[in-house]
Amino acid sequence: MFVEVSLHHDDRLVRPWRTAALVAATVAAVELVVLVVVGGALIAKPTTGTATHHPVGVTAAAQAQGKPTATRAHHVAAPAAHLARGKVTVLVLNGNGRRGAAASTAARVSRRGYRIGGVANAPRSDFTRSLVMYRKGFEGEGRRLAHDLRIGIVGPLDGLRASQLHGANAVVVVGA
Repeated sequence: MFVEVSLHHDDRLVRPWRTAALVAATVAAVELVVLVVVGGALIAKPTTGTATHHPVGVTAAAQAQGKPTATRAHHVAAPAAHLARGKVTVLVLNGNGRRGAAASTAARVSRRGYRIGGVANAPRSDFTRSLVMYRKGFEGEGRRLAHDLRIGIVGPLDGLRASQLHGANAVVVVGA
């Protein structure tokens, strides 16, 4: 008794399997894209809606020391400066350890019309970038000072108390 074996594939049996595999792969790819988009939207922090307060000073000091930071972006109009430059007193601190860095920055600050409240060394000398910090109620003046000096890191007092400023409204920490 001979059994005849066909070496030809029956296209009717193979094609439904291929079609089903292609459909399943396409559905899986679409699901993956949807999951990535939804997951990204859920993980990302919202940048619109209510403005949330975060400790800018902590971030500013960490940035000035070259440490990586994760901040939440929020777009709130900065308050305008209320005091003229000649009424704003600035404490200049050397945060990079180079001799004369604070004195030369104090001269720049003074040339811009600000009063110098003091020049000293910062508690640390590991600041890789300069920063401006301001006392409560003087954000506008601090931001204007940073703009005048082309310093990109600005925030409220961080690591200093208002009593340590000896009456200054803002502090410039000179980085590398």
